[in-house]
Amino acid sequence: MAIAGNGAAIRAEHVSRHYQMGSALIRAVDDVSLEVGGGEFLSLLGTSGSGKSTLLNLMAGLDRPSAGSIVAQGRNLSELTSIELAQYRSRTVGMVFQSFNLLPKMTLEENVELPLRLAEVDRSERGERVREALERVGLAKRAAHRPSELSGGEQQRTAIARALVNRPTILFADEPTGNLDSATGESVMQLLKEIQLSMGMAIVMVTHERPLAGRFADRIAALADGKLVSDGVAA
Repeated sequence: MAIAGNGAAIRAEHVSRHYQMGSALIRAVDDVSLEVGGGEFLSLLGTSGSGKSTLLNLMAGLDRPSAGSIVAQGRNLSELTSIELAQYRSRTVGMVFQSFNLLPKMTLEENVELPLRLAEVDRSERGERVREALERVGLAKRAAHRPSELSGGEQQRTAIARALVNRPTILFADEPTGNLDSATGESVMQLLKEIQLSMGMAIVMVTHERPLAGRFADRIAALADGKLVSDGVAA
């Protein structure tokens, strides 16, 4: 199920990801089919070990499924070469993690610019795009600061700016409020919601916090033991 009329931003079709650990087969994701509409905010909900982060990594192109397919922009990610998959990660998706993953010796401006450098975006374009991303998260005046000079919430906002700077069509967020207190976490969630509504961006967020998912997501897909156990409009 996805928001009608927006088309699919990404679709998982009978996706499994199994790991062999000694004689045991770990079914981290087990025959999951799921569609995310363009401009939709989907929350993947579940306890630790439910498979939600594994599914997110598969959809983001960070891992390949053992079976099934992930289709984004009409392309099956399983059929892409390593180079094509890297291009998909740099041009189509943005990633936000629980740990902010900012480089401590770089300024905010340099941290946000990094994906543009890796994607070989022309130097003449980078400054404006970095400014635009920092303005969107309310940190344009802190561009010359280093991560250690920021609060946790500001560091996560910087990480969101870095995820947005390549103008992705899908933003993946893995427990983005996990390292933040409740008030700061709520402000980060409000920012993500603003990004979804103002930019028309699809967002897929992993969380174990149902209240947050219920308040900010359009839809909740719950996983348990690698399987999709429910999928419906957030309430």
